[in-house]
Amino acid sequence: MTRKTRNLTSRLARRRARNPMADHDRLPRAARHWVSQAALPWSAASVARIWTRAMRETGSEQVALARLQAAEQATLCREAAERPLQLLPKPPRMTPTGPKAS
Repeated sequence: MTRKTRNLTSRLARRRARNPMADHDRLPRAARHWVSQAALPWSAASVARIWTRAMRETGSEQVALARLQAAEQATLCREAAERPLQLLPKPPRMTPTGPKAS
């Protein structure tokens, strides 16, 4: 009995397993500090892409940090627009003796 092995091999290059902590450690110090203060979780690849482009175009760490901040604000605005405002339930009315039964 012969065994078929058609889908077990590929001519495409294999993707290397990444170490997220090592990727984070390779970020510049200012970018690592920004990530630690960010409101959203950021991948090291996303931060490195924005940082590298800003540094290549301007050479300024301040501009790179401003671009990271702008990207985060744009993401927060986009997510806020996608989610309708969720209203909290009304708290019970208080009387001098405690909550009033409805």
